[in-house]
Amino acid sequence: MRVLQVTTRYPPHTGGVETHVAELAERLVARGHEVTVLTADARSADAPRRQRRNGVRVVRHRGVAPGGAFHVAPGVVRSVRDSDADVVHAHNYHSLPLLFAAVGDELGTNRRRGDGDRPLVATPHYHGASASDRRDRLLSLYRPLGGWALRRADAVVAVSDWERRALRRDFGVDARVIPNGLDVERFADATPADSERPYLLSVGRLETYKGVQHAIRTLTELPDYDLVVAGSGPDADELRRVAREAGVADRVEFLGYVADADLPGLYAGASAFVTLSGFEAYGMTVAEALAAGTPCVVREAGALVDWVERADVVSIADGDQTNPRTVADAVEAAVLLDAPSEPLPTWEDVVAETEGVYESVVASQ
Repeated sequence: MRVLQVTTRYPPHTGGVETHVAELAERLVARGHEVTVLTADARSADAPRRQRRNGVRVVRHRGVAPGGAFHVAPGVVRSVRDSDADVVHAHNYHSLPLLFAAVGDELGTNRRRGDGDRPLVATPHYHGASASDRRDRLLSLYRPLGGWALRRADAVVAVSDWERRALRRDFGVDARVIPNGLDVERFADATPADSERPYLLSVGRLETYKGVQHAIRTLTELPDYDLVVAGSGPDADELRRVAREAGVADRVEFLGYVADADLPGLYAGASAFVTLSGFEAYGMTVAEALAAGTPCVVREAGALVDWVERADVVSIADGDQTNPRTVADAVEAAVLLDAPSEPLPTWEDVVAETEGVYESVVASQ
């Protein structure tokens, strides 16, 4: 089957959506499919505009990304329109390439009248809002167009039950849930990182909505623990200020960007993983921590709510993440738990289910 994936960015860029698309694309190739990925990151990727990466044909389009968001790359429309793919799979509602994929597929379908329609699959990675008021206003203006793109899709895939409910509520779209996958063995077999003192771990982009500032302030109630922060982002200096202000700067280690090869050991060495994010469509770092045998503390916000029923996760009510004692109580409960308490989805599971979606929509045309 010829599969056309459309997304905002692709490796060497890193991120949740980037990982999802790359894992899906490369594993589809391994199953014998022909996969092309169209992106909108030609100006920012340290990679040629056209390349074959691990068997995947990658075509990067030039565009602009005001404030690092939306990725306006109209060339995606023409590429989708002219593609001979059997199925188009567009990702990430919160950026314009998904809309461009829907428009290009509509134009391509109109050109092929009499030859059968080509199905469109959408995986929105939808989290409902953002931490930026400006971006929220733009998303509000975009909603009619984004909603049209989702409703035009022959199949919509959500990565969590929370996202499925949000898509139904906000767009009247019914989605099938296929969770993000994980290379479970890579994390389960990790050698714990060395540390002189017990540490809590935070992994992710350093932005206000991720809630790392609340984890830092919690150290005032947890004198026996340090906090290791893996990730980079615009709030790095502000988080260092928060640590100094709270009097715990000597117990917070900012690692910046951490190579993928080093993450499993960091997870495995932590006493608990803490994520107090307000906006997530899935919570991949939670899955990684659990696979490494590390229990988690999560905020009941966004798709993180889908993790709270597990026996290896302790939750904090949305709003209570600002109370250091409440978060500390959750940490003290979490460090006593064993993880993982039940199996986690693998990428092979994800690819097999996604392949089934493709076969279903192609057969229905």
